Formats: sequence, structure tokens, C-alpha cells
Amino acid sequence: MKSKKEGNNGANLGFEQKLWLAADKMRSNMDAAEYKHVVLGLIFLKYISDAFNEIYEELKKDSTSDQEDVDEYISRRVFWVPKKARWDYISKNAKQPEIGKIIDEAMDAIEKDNQSLRGVLQKNYARPALNKQRLGELIDLIGTIGLGDK
Repeated sequence: MKSKKEGNNGANLGFEQKLWLAADKMRSNMDAAEYKHVVLGLIFLKYISDAFNEIYEELKKDSTSDQEDVDEYISRRVFWVPKKARWDYISKNAKQPEIGKIIDEAMDAIEKDNQSLRGVLQKNYARPALNKQRLGELIDLIGTIGLGDK
């Protein structure tokens, strides 16, 4: 009988291994000081989107709650994530040539709706030096990591 480690076919990569793969995706065409900001920004976006979605799904089950009410999330100490900044929207558009612009706009929307994040998030994913195909691949990879509160 094989252990889980021996039989690992890539489907059950650990968090650290996925982070390493994420870094590898960007490493070939940019400096480590740059790609860490690209990767960490996307991981943050995925994390707040996952946490948001957990609350969203809870609110959907409660007929007295509105899952699009910002106050529902603030009261639960979860960042409000506008529709065009949610991971499912980012992921659906990962292969679009304008994915960098989509991410920058998502970061702007999050900052606009969450005062504690204003001026904090990186918004230079649309820069020409950032390979958009690799960025899309990175989004796909990060999309496989579950980062919600639970």
C-alpha cells in the first residue's frame, strides 16, 4: 500500500508546494523582489474572496439576510468584496489579454469599499512587463488553494 506522499500525482499538493509553483510561474521573467508582490497580492485577493464567499453562502440560506449587504460582512469582520473583485470573476477572466487591468480594477474596488485597505494594495498587474499568459496560469494555480476562514 502506497502512502499519500508516494502516490502524490500533483492533485493533492500542499500549500507550500503550491506557493513554490506560483513563484516558479513568475520567476523566469522577473526578479524575486517583484514576483513576490504579484503572488502575494493574488493570494490576498483569493483569501478575502474565499472568506467573503463563506459568509455569502451562509447569508444565502437565511431568508431574512441580504447577501449583497455590505453591513452583513462588516459585522462579521470580513472584507466586503465587490462582484468584479471576487475570485470567481477573476478566475473566469484569467485567460483574457486584459487580465492585468481586471486585477488592478479589482484591487481599486476593494480599496474603495474597505477603508482600512485604502492605499495598501498593489495595482500594477496591467504593466506591459508582466506576462499576461503566466499571470493567467498563476491565477489558475492559486485558484486551487482554499484560503477561507474555515
